[in-house]
Amino acid sequence: MTGREYRIAELAEAASVPVRTVRYYQERGLIGAPGRRGRHAVYTEAHLERLGVIADLLDRGHSLDGIGELLAGAENGSKVSELLGFETAASTAWGDGEITIDFAQLLDRFGEQATPQAITEAAALGYLRVEDDHFVCSSGRLLDAATGFVAAGIPLRSVLALSWEMEAAFDRMAFGILQEFRTHLLDRVVAHPSPAELHELADTLERLRPFVRQVADEQLARAMDRRIQADLPEVSDRLHRTAEAGHPGGRQGPRVS
Repeated sequence: MTGREYRIAELAEAASVPVRTVRYYQERGLIGAPGRRGRHAVYTEAHLERLGVIADLLDRGHSLDGIGELLAGAENGSKVSELLGFETAASTAWGDGEITIDFAQLLDRFGEQATPQAITEAAALGYLRVEDDHFVCSSGRLLDAATGFVAAGIPLRSVLALSWEMEAAFDRMAFGILQEFRTHLLDRVVAHPSPAELHELADTLERLRPFVRQVADEQLARAMDRRIQADLPEVSDRLHRTAEAGHPGGRQGPRVS
């Protein structure tokens, strides 16, 4: 036998689990039986690696029963590693990450519009949460965008109301894209995935990220073009008529009979 050997207490310490957990996993067949050195049970690096895989799968929400089925069905550790690689790709956030601000910074951005009601609504949208004496914003880009809208004269309450509609619209878009991914890519390999197929799924999901963003950006741009062409010409015509009538600001002068 090569590599380091562990007594059960040493293995438990290296894996950051209680000794009773090691014994429990062994009873359930999640880790192999130890070797023997005289009267002592000895464990190897393979046992330590398996404990790490189990911990990772538990962190990802798998049950012990599901982990047992997964480990039993794998011919070797590579399939489990590839599954973890796919799950890592699938769980990597697409947003730009959280930022922390305090109440003074929130007031600098939104002034008196940063009311308790607005903060509550932003929290309900998942944009903001309160932690001790500060706020955690789920997206720095969305915070900057909201700041820009308010600075331009659109009330924060209107920005939040619009956010509900945009959340629903983009959720439908994300659902449709993932349905296509599932139908054409995932379902054909999910029953008996090979390591190579799992690796390819992870790579495909990563390659799709910029294309999804590109589609979302362009579709919104096209929609804005359509709405501007449909809604703003009327405003433009009214402004032109007002200017031609010689009444700046749209105020009508008295009629002369």
